[in-house]
Amino acid sequence: MKGGDEEVAAPAGPPQPLDWKFSQVFGERTAGEEIQEEVYSELWKTKESLARIFLRKDSVENKVDIISAIEFDKTGDHLATGDRGGRVVLFERTDAKDHGLSRRDLERTDYPISRHPEFRYKTEFQSHEPEFDYLKSLEIEEKINKIRWCQTANSALFLLSANDKTIKFWKVQEKKIKKFSKIIADPSKAVGNGNVASSSNSNSPKSFLANGVSPDRSCNHLGNDISFPPGGLPSLCLPVGRSPGFLKANEIEYLAFYIILLHHLIQRCTSRHYAAYTVTSQETNLVARCRRVYGHAHDYHINSISNNSDGETFISADDLRINLWNLEISNQSFNIVDLKPANMEDLTEVITSAEFHPAHCNMLAYSSSKGSIRLIDLRQSALCDSHAKLFEEPEAPGSRSFFTEIIASISDIKFAKDGRYILSRDYMTLKHAALSRRLYVPFNPGFRYLSTYSLWDINMDSGPVATFQVHEYLRPKLCDLYENDSIFDKFECCLSGDGLRVATGSYSNLFRVFGCAPGSTEATTLEASKNPMWRQVQTPSRPSRSLNSITRVVRRETLGVDANGNSLDFTTKLLHLAWHPTENLIACVAANSLYMYYA
Repeated sequence: MKGGDEEVAAPAGPPQPLDWKFSQVFGERTAGEEIQEEVYSELWKTKESLARIFLRKDSVENKVDIISAIEFDKTGDHLATGDRGGRVVLFERTDAKDHGLSRRDLERTDYPISRHPEFRYKTEFQSHEPEFDYLKSLEIEEKINKIRWCQTANSALFLLSANDKTIKFWKVQEKKIKKFSKIIADPSKAVGNGNVASSSNSNSPKSFLANGVSPDRSCNHLGNDISFPPGGLPSLCLPVGRSPGFLKANEIEYLAFYIILLHHLIQRCTSRHYAAYTVTSQETNLVARCRRVYGHAHDYHINSISNNSDGETFISADDLRINLWNLEISNQSFNIVDLKPANMEDLTEVITSAEFHPAHCNMLAYSSSKGSIRLIDLRQSALCDSHAKLFEEPEAPGSRSFFTEIIASISDIKFAKDGRYILSRDYMTLKHAALSRRLYVPFNPGFRYLSTYSLWDINMDSGPVATFQVHEYLRPKLCDLYENDSIFDKFECCLSGDGLRVATGSYSNLFRVFGCAPGSTEATTLEASKNPMWRQVQTPSRPSRSLNSITRVVRRETLGVDANGNSLDFTTKLLHLAWHPTENLIACVAANSLYMYYA
């Protein structure tokens, strides 16, 4: 109570855990079915359409139909996937326009029509082809590493797709295509202007026109646009000693007519039939056209591309460099970060991921293999080797081992939609950190506090806001993971549109959803299958020096997996997933299958 009259509302608690349900699957394989390599496979199936993806002959190690990239556009109405075969497949949302009710009918209904998002196949195109660098004797795979949507214009879709060396800017637009049918007519059944002849055995003598041309059935009517004038054609006689430039107007007309007549006569001599074309139907098809190719700017494999909020530029990052591009200029880029030392033996870390701030065009972040995240400001200098802010979590005393640096490498970073939070994923954990509302610029002494962009909170240098243990039970098995190279797997992460939840993948086609709101204990494990829900067993989180640190371990009881993960299948891993920007819908990838779940 306040003053005896007003009630103070109790602070709202953390949101309730979501109840996830299966929505759709595209390209699901049956049990024991191998991924197709040498035959035509039907991968994307929906109720409305079927996309046939033609697979060429490849080795067993290079299974081209495995999905390697996934991305929603900003509206959530379109979804793009890329695979190891260099193909990009687009899906479009259909549930918003399939209910079939008018606005008046919707206003009269007593209950709201709530449907979860549904997608269907839209189109596909071949984005990249395999190449060979003859100077370096290096084969360049066509595998799509990253896909990013660009701003739409005039109902056309624009997106960027990248393989190891080349980035392409694509425009996908509807085009009206007319279909023509060929009509072959037999001139023996028509005379004059198309009238049917009374008899083909007429004994009447032939008559000749004034110029000597016989009006028989093969020459009398040459088409709807060419016919003999009444009385025939007058003879054309050029005056002696006059050049064609001095011809009279009527003589030029007759000369042009004789040329056209000669052309039709030659056609008639070669065939007794003549053809006409007519429009039978008009269809609207989607056509993908490559507008720009951004290449020859990276010596190492491209691991990230990110669009700028200004809609004009984007960045591309490899192991040692980050380049800034203009969408309209493909033959020039600016190097803004360069970690390559003069002596490669002095190299201590590489770039693993880079991302533009969602609202401020001058700010971006990139992560490194040492587990640190650096924020840079493009206004600081042309070459941003010195960061504006460094975020890293100090190593716990006595915890260092041979695998410490390997598992500390950050594989993916994502900004929240509002730009206040950033999410990072390393091999073992998912970390959630906050950006400061009070904007501090340490490198510019002339401006202490600005209102144009956000940096990391200077009070949060010691650690992230929250840490989620994804598969802590694998720590005793790091030696085995190192032997089979699973320890080098790069898992992606994503945030919900409201910023209250985060998600990431794991082994056995599992993925985790955690609540990151203050006080939330939500930790859900789902499997990429038609029956995603499994019984979760939560273990109490141990105290951590990080603020609001949460430790969660999830056990999958159905397959007899204990806390040490003895029965996990390391060959089936869920590396790529994306969260719908406005609704609780997650699209995740398991090999060549695309699964969608809603809550």
